[in-house]
Amino acid sequence: MPSLKEIKGRISSVNSTRKITSAMKMVASSKLHHAQQMIENMLPYENMLERILKTFLASEADAHTVFSEVRPVKRIALVAYSSNSSLCGGFNTNVAKLLHSVVEENMSLGKENIVVYPIGRKVAEQAKKMGLPIAGDFTRLAEKPNVSECIEIAKELGKKFVEGEIDQVELLYHHFKSAGSQILQRKTFLPIDITSGVGQDNNRDLSHKTVTAEMQAYLKENQKEEQKKEEHVVPLNDNFIVEPDMSTVLKLLIPKLAHLMLYTALLDSIASEHAARMVAMQTATDNADELLRELNLQYNKSRQQAITNELLDIVGGSVNN
Repeated sequence: MPSLKEIKGRISSVNSTRKITSAMKMVASSKLHHAQQMIENMLPYENMLERILKTFLASEADAHTVFSEVRPVKRIALVAYSSNSSLCGGFNTNVAKLLHSVVEENMSLGKENIVVYPIGRKVAEQAKKMGLPIAGDFTRLAEKPNVSECIEIAKELGKKFVEGEIDQVELLYHHFKSAGSQILQRKTFLPIDITSGVGQDNNRDLSHKTVTAEMQAYLKENQKEEQKKEEHVVPLNDNFIVEPDMSTVLKLLIPKLAHLMLYTALLDSIASEHAARMVAMQTATDNADELLRELNLQYNKSRQQAITNELLDIVGGSVNN
């Protein structure tokens, strides 16, 4: 049985750790709030742009663009999002597993034909361990999202796709659904999919930054409402008058949507990272509280036992005398 000094030392150590995890949880909560605001500010533009483009393409039978051309895959690019630091639960591990799964699926192409654009230090390290070609260093974006840098990456990928250097581009990231739910996504970036529903990835809860039972119940109820809406959804049949011509409109809208897709995935990934870290630190704090309760109970029992032994020694000595 440990001595009182050892138990007291453990209590002090756990208390110090609890202070750190509690502070990290508060920092993550603050950063999550900021990330949610960035997503909320971007959503109206994203919704309208996606609606206009996809509805326009779907309504025009002869609409054709090189960015929607599906061809045999000989070389693939993967844009994978992770964090630069750890202590965020299974956030980075999930991305690494998905990356490994996609690589195994396309192993017939050869590793030299699977190019990775790692946004985040953790996924860059994983890609390097797997021996995959890395297109560049984009770790700074995982901490400081930048629209212009996302546009440069999208332009580079679009140029390589048009020139035939890359036949398919996929995004691997966490879609931020709520503070307690981040869904791992594998999404085709190029060729652009005009058949997917408009706004299908916009079901985010940006009003909460805490993980409680009430919030989980709210999320489940919200999911039921979304499913009911999808069942009764009316197809969009907007009629567009194209000026000056279809080719010019497509050349303007499709690059904008591509730029937005990369930036949206980045914001989702950053918000998911902070939410995962907040949950992980909250769990660690709760575990520290439980451990402190057990240690304090053990300390009190040991202290009471020591006092009892001393009293028995005193009584036994007085009786002998």
